[in-house]
Amino acid sequence: MTQKVKKAIFPVAGFGTRFLPATKAQPKEMLPVVDKPVIQYLVEQAAEAGVEEIIFVTGRGKRAIEDHFDYSFELDQTLVEKNKLDLVEQVRRISNLAKFSYVRQSMPLGDGHAINCARHLVDDEPVLIIFGDTLYDSAVSPVKQVLDAYNQLGGPVIGLSEVKPTEIDQFGIVSGETLADGTYKINEMIEKPAIGSTSSSLAAVGIYVITPRVFEILDQVKPGKGGEIRLADAFHLLLEKQEAIYGKKIVGEWLDTGSKLGLIKATIKLGLKNKEIGDDLKKFLQGIV
Repeated sequence: MTQKVKKAIFPVAGFGTRFLPATKAQPKEMLPVVDKPVIQYLVEQAAEAGVEEIIFVTGRGKRAIEDHFDYSFELDQTLVEKNKLDLVEQVRRISNLAKFSYVRQSMPLGDGHAINCARHLVDDEPVLIIFGDTLYDSAVSPVKQVLDAYNQLGGPVIGLSEVKPTEIDQFGIVSGETLADGTYKINEMIEKPAIGSTSSSLAAVGIYVITPRVFEILDQVKPGKGGEIRLADAFHLLLEKQEAIYGKKIVGEWLDTGSKLGLIKATIKLGLKNKEIGDDLKKFLQGIV
């Protein structure tokens, strides 16, 4: 029987250089989409899918993430005194989404190194990995889709999305044997391949389920470019050993908030669905197009 995934690791120690100067003193994961930071959307999805503990791997300048998911007595009291009870409920809910833990990645030595920093909090169990810029507009959250695939297949799962053939040089691209319900048994991973060099356009989107075996392999990964230890290299080693890795093509629209344009697109897309501002935003957009 497949062991339930109860914990999630969020590697959030990066500098967010693509959003400078906005991220000089603010984590990129805290940039808002409508009225919530990107990271809150992802934590909510994990909690709704049954994850009980969230482990943030942070770095210098990431204190705002800890503060956001902590209880704020002063803010709570101020809202109560002003009788803004709807906001009180929203704010209190944030700190009650899950149990939160924090570890520090002292040096930017790659995503694999960041994940290993939290290994002692995972024990011998599978864990969800979510990078902080992977939003979706979907009926079923991408987190639940990937977890459902893991529960079905029982091995490491990589969340996938179809990208344009002209964009494959921007992503890690995988190919493999088609199984069922949008799942694949992966046989090859190529990091940012040259355009036209592969027939696949399935990109890893930053949502994974990894097993204890992946942690074992991470210990064998040697530092690559820039001294970094990367999760993708662990997957490569697993494939070389002919061990199973699966992929799940996520149903929905990928809103990649890791770029300026992607963040703006996500804000517009989810803003149009927001009950408070959706109609006015639609009129505004119609007026300027």
